[in-house]
Amino acid sequence: MSSANVTANLSRDETAERAAHITVHSIRVELDLSGAPERARTGFPTVTTLSFDATATETWIDFIGESVSRVVVNGEEQDVRWDGARISIEGLAAQNEVRVEAVAAYSRSGEGMHRFHDPVDGETYLYTQYEPADARRVMACFEQPDMKAAYTFDVSAPAGWHVLSNQSAARVHEGIGVQRIEFAPTLPISSYITAVAAGPYARIDGEWSRDGQHIDLGVLCRASLAEHLEADEILEVTRQGLDLFSDAFAYPYPWRKYDQIFVPEYNLGAMENPGLVTFTEAYINRGAATDAQRGGRANTILHEMAHMWFGDLVTMRWWDDLWLKESFADYMGSHASAAATRFTDAWARFANSRKAWAYRQDQLPTTHPIVADIPDLEAAKLNFDGITYAKGAAVLKQLVAFVGEDAFFEGARRYFAAHAFGNTTLDDLLDKLGEVSGQDLRAWSRAWLETSGVSALRLETDADGRRFLVQDGGAAGPRPHRLRIGLYDLDGGRLALRERIELGIDEERTEVEIPDADLTLLNDDDLTYAKARLDERSLTAVEESLSTLEDDLVRGLVWSSLWNATRDGELAAIRYLEIVRRHAPAESNVALLTTVLVNAAFAVRHYVADDARDEQGRAWVDAAWSALQSADAGSDAQLAWARAFAAASGFDAHHADAVRGILNGGAPRGLPVDADLRWLMLTALATTGDATVEEIIAERAADDTATGRTAEIRALASRPDAATRAAAWDSAWNDLTLSNDHLDATIGGFRAGGRRDLIAAFDGEYFDRIREVWGTRSIELAQRLVVGLFPATADTDLVDAWLEANSDAPGALRRLVIESRDDLAREIRVRAAQA
Repeated sequence: MSSANVTANLSRDETAERAAHITVHSIRVELDLSGAPERARTGFPTVTTLSFDATATETWIDFIGESVSRVVVNGEEQDVRWDGARISIEGLAAQNEVRVEAVAAYSRSGEGMHRFHDPVDGETYLYTQYEPADARRVMACFEQPDMKAAYTFDVSAPAGWHVLSNQSAARVHEGIGVQRIEFAPTLPISSYITAVAAGPYARIDGEWSRDGQHIDLGVLCRASLAEHLEADEILEVTRQGLDLFSDAFAYPYPWRKYDQIFVPEYNLGAMENPGLVTFTEAYINRGAATDAQRGGRANTILHEMAHMWFGDLVTMRWWDDLWLKESFADYMGSHASAAATRFTDAWARFANSRKAWAYRQDQLPTTHPIVADIPDLEAAKLNFDGITYAKGAAVLKQLVAFVGEDAFFEGARRYFAAHAFGNTTLDDLLDKLGEVSGQDLRAWSRAWLETSGVSALRLETDADGRRFLVQDGGAAGPRPHRLRIGLYDLDGGRLALRERIELGIDEERTEVEIPDADLTLLNDDDLTYAKARLDERSLTAVEESLSTLEDDLVRGLVWSSLWNATRDGELAAIRYLEIVRRHAPAESNVALLTTVLVNAAFAVRHYVADDARDEQGRAWVDAAWSALQSADAGSDAQLAWARAFAAASGFDAHHADAVRGILNGGAPRGLPVDADLRWLMLTALATTGDATVEEIIAERAADDTATGRTAEIRALASRPDAATRAAAWDSAWNDLTLSNDHLDATIGGFRAGGRRDLIAAFDGEYFDRIREVWGTRSIELAQRLVVGLFPATADTDLVDAWLEANSDAPGALRRLVIESRDDLAREIRVRAAQA
């Protein structure tokens, strides 16, 4: 049975029932990847042998692929009963060995075994990506995190390729044109963190040693990108992280080796497969890069490394407790960056950008507690969101403020010691933290982990001059906060810290003794998770002198407060943009600057009132051009402004001649006009109708790489004529050969420039298509279509009609539509408030 379109779901209840009757011990997986370079080949042989105990006579094994040819249970062949996702088996004994022979499919969607052909040198590269449930696209398995096993991979691949898995090779057999590698068995791990990669990757080796432990390190990428691989810095951050986590967790790194591989067309930032961490190639800089980009990469390296303990060593029982790994890894990524690497501004970056993701997610109607109710795998797939990652990390930072850093890390140590190689729930962690801190954390957990919504903090003064710190917790009610309040005074036009006041609150209104100040910054040091509002006096002070604040974190918190107020309709978008135009050119932290530039561009296109949008768009592109001219030659700020100018020029052609000049060699002194920046500039010209098809094709010929080909697709689809946009629309829905990256480029081109006049005619067809595409495409690709092509209509009537008529649609699909509707409704509401 072919299962190309199967997106089979699994529920929490049925997997719990299976785990109650099945105890898996070991799984051996034999993969024949020797035919991978043959482009006509669609699948590869996979043989899985599973050894397990059972207290039931029948169960199922998960597999999604092209075919299942043979199922053998305890030496007896059974009829193949496979529905495209589940293989039913019967006749089980107390101890069992089941062998499944099948053919799996190569992927172009980044799910399962992804196959990529490099246009630069014609080489083929493979890698796996499974979370939460795509291991079943490569092997027959028990696809749930609480059924851990020792995995042995036996892989045949073309001779000369690097072949990698979670463990090192135990035996290598060389043949004519083919090699067979048998890897050492893993320690007990879940199916979703097993991994295989194969191809002629370039490799840089390193090592890390400490207290008698020696770990081999490897950094790999495609051969055609090897010259851009900053392996020395990657290895340095890796060693710094291993030093810090070994001390912090008092549990030696458990996985024997540490390879990190950068792979093409990757759907995520990275994935924590023990011993073989995968990263997106976006972290490899083909040309110029800012220090903020390198800081982001370091943070991700350390995030994934924290998972070696939080998630891999100790794993949540089911996806309800996904936060047990992702929230901790997000917190640890920033903590370790600030404590162990040169990227000491990590918490400023977290406060200004990472938490913005959480605030947005937590205000959607689909928001959920950090400890979520995840009934099935489709819900789990969508729960890798701003709540689970960034809000969870922010709440952990509040927990550290609540119990103290020493108690927090000692609780983590006891948690690892008690549950190594096992599965846990919320209570297991709270027990260990409570042991150490001497506090019952159940009430804290109920307030922070088991409720949803973001609190807003503001300072109010009554008629008698008494001051109150007021928190609006919404449906969650008031929460306990440990926080600091910073008082800043204007002195000669500069804002300087006078003092910080520490306090705790747990009521809606708390009377506080806070002296007057020009800037009163609630939640200074960013200890808690809340939107901190600026009073009018503070707002006036930052309008005048925001860029004079010396501390990166303080400026990041102010920028964050301004943005939250803008998107909530409390601060006029035009006033926000005036602040950005005045102070962003002086912003010295490029990570903060980059986020502010993205937010400003979004405000122009989505929050400014309709009758002011053209004027504000012109003012924004003028401001970006002016800042680009005045930025220091060769600085990170110059590069950030160049990118912002290119993006703005796709919406306003006022500076088309300047864009053309940069492409023709007239760039400001010191600006590195590399291939990536050229594509940004050329795509802007294409979007406004100022670049020809021939120019775009010529640019791709000069950059005939995977990145160049993807950029060409977007630029061609961005041209502002109805036929081009119609062709992009048709391709996005109907061209099943598009990879995940090429689909994104096609969608981006279709929406380029916000040209509703070219695409509004497709609004009705969108709602006719989305339910079918959800049932026929993989969830990864379907999600891109549903979110990426959601129509920015003038009202929500079409969306509401679809939701009413499709109350029985899959919950995950409805969630995506509801979230997109809420974003649209917010834009309409905020624009109306401007008028």
